[in-house]
Amino acid sequence: MQISPSILSADFANLQAELDAIASADWAHVDVMDGHFVPNLTLGLPVVERLAQVSPAPIDAHLMIEDPDRWAPMYAEAGASSVTFHIEAAANPIALARNLRAAGARASMAIKPGTAFGPYADLLPELDMVLVMTVEPGFGGQAFMSDQMPKVREVREAVRRYGGEVWIQVDGGVSARTIEECADAGADVFVAGSAVYNAESASANIATLRALVAGHAH
Repeated sequence: MQISPSILSADFANLQAELDAIASADWAHVDVMDGHFVPNLTLGLPVVERLAQVSPAPIDAHLMIEDPDRWAPMYAEAGASSVTFHIEAAANPIALARNLRAAGARASMAIKPGTAFGPYADLLPELDMVLVMTVEPGFGGQAFMSDQMPKVREVREAVRRYGGEVWIQVDGGVSARTIEECADAGADVFVAGSAVYNAESASANIATLRALVAGHAH
């Protein structure tokens, strides 16, 4: 069970210090938004490359961008240890996943709340992680969508049938109040933004979240 704090909720004027504050996490989740696939605009390749150089936790890059077939492998080459592309934007997800792995990163597929997982279940052998969005992508601080838990269960069952080691990540509204519901449904990687950063001690919040899911290992 892994905790991946989202720096979308961090102080962007002090990102190195904010990364140091989550050194006890398993990952540092970096949301890349291009203003096209989603309406918001965050940061891009040069910033992620620099973050990868200074982050004590490996970079978990979530690309909410158009044309990931072109851009995603560059994030792997820039030092991201895990790169997530949205299936809604990928033209050739199999080739893209293979290119990410060839570049040394874990390959991950994200699905928006309105996207069904079933048509993409056959992609599991090409993937290291599936991200089930529990909010609409594009903005932090949204309310958790519990109606996505059946989809998490569906992905977990598909992973069991496949038999491979594919992680299941949830992103959006994950907090001390909702994280156990996600774990019960089958998630094992948890992205938390405001639940980690919007309090006095990010490391204490990470420890709290980790303790809540410690008994839910799949």
